[in-house]
Amino acid sequence: MKQINGGVCAAKGFTAGGVHCGIRKNKTKRDIALIWSEKRCATAAVYTKNLVKGAPLAVTKSNIADGYAQAVICNSGNANTCNANGIEIAQTTCDLLGKALGIPAADVVVASTGVIGQPMSIEPIKEGIPQLIKALSPAGSQMAAEGIMTTDTKLKEVAFEFEMGGKICHIGGIAKGSGMIHPNLATMLVFITTDAAISPKMLEKALRGDVQNTFNMVSVDGDTSTNDMVTVLANGMAGNETVTSEGAEFDAFMAALNSVTVYLCRCIAADGEGATKLLECKVSGAADLETAKTVAKSVICSSLTKAAMFGADANWGRVLCAIGYSGADVDVDKIDVAFASKAGEIKVCENGAGVDFSEDKAKEILLCNEIEILVDLGMGDVESTAWGCDLTYEYVKINGDYRT
Repeated sequence: MKQINGGVCAAKGFTAGGVHCGIRKNKTKRDIALIWSEKRCATAAVYTKNLVKGAPLAVTKSNIADGYAQAVICNSGNANTCNANGIEIAQTTCDLLGKALGIPAADVVVASTGVIGQPMSIEPIKEGIPQLIKALSPAGSQMAAEGIMTTDTKLKEVAFEFEMGGKICHIGGIAKGSGMIHPNLATMLVFITTDAAISPKMLEKALRGDVQNTFNMVSVDGDTSTNDMVTVLANGMAGNETVTSEGAEFDAFMAALNSVTVYLCRCIAADGEGATKLLECKVSGAADLETAKTVAKSVICSSLTKAAMFGADANWGRVLCAIGYSGADVDVDKIDVAFASKAGEIKVCENGAGVDFSEDKAKEILLCNEIEILVDLGMGDVESTAWGCDLTYEYVKINGDYRT
């Protein structure tokens, strides 16, 4: 496994682009993105479980019911959610793009992100599609990544090269997500491309299996978005024998997919709205996976723990408190807690009770921009990791006037 450049264009046959079409008032910001494959792709997606869903999700779900797609179009600046004409706009977008690319409208994945309940017009998209197609480039991943950003402050893209079935394959992804991050089966918007050959059935199995331990373990603010979607397109142009069942080749693909998703999870958590620190809670010593995941997610979601990390306060009681109300079946008298960063590691709790530690050393560790919260439950050998960020004054400022 080797990290490479290229994002969603690292895989053979994929190009991408992004332009400003007029959905957003700021003309310096790209507000629509396109990812295109030379060949039709096996496609899988997972979606938010929020009962309030963006119209594009319904259209995409219908389009890829056969397990295939060839293009992804996504706008930012308007979520196309809770709009009376939302389905019409999403479907018309697919119709327009399909006609322009010479593919069926049903082979288009459509997505939107931005303000909920904001009136939306098809005109900017209609006028922007020709320009968007012209912008397609083998070096266009960054443009596409910029086109899907809302309150994001950092571009999120990555790619890896790996071997499968004796062939060199590539996989890459872009993501957006900064606030309203507490996914259930997906997260924010993530688009992943690969030139590996894998059947739609196994691609969906891989994606659904992966998100349980990656995107579902991220939280910025406890709010599950209405437009969450993770989509993977595989065009098979690497030339490997198509993966149609579990085995060594499927495991190799899972490992490559996981490399992309973990990287993007960390990017999203680190870029949480107003965040100054990436938090990574590593739980070990659990009796089972569900316990490990429940504890890790509870710690990451704790507003008091997040605030303590912002203030570089080694208030380990906040961590223990979050474990205690998580609902996990744990023995509090066996729990150890430590904090770690590039400045070192310090144990602050042993067997459920505090230990003497240097407050100065703890503060030095917690002043770093990436912090590990290490929890050992002392009950088994199962592990899990969750990602989040600190809670800052800036988060309230950003969301206090997000719409206006």
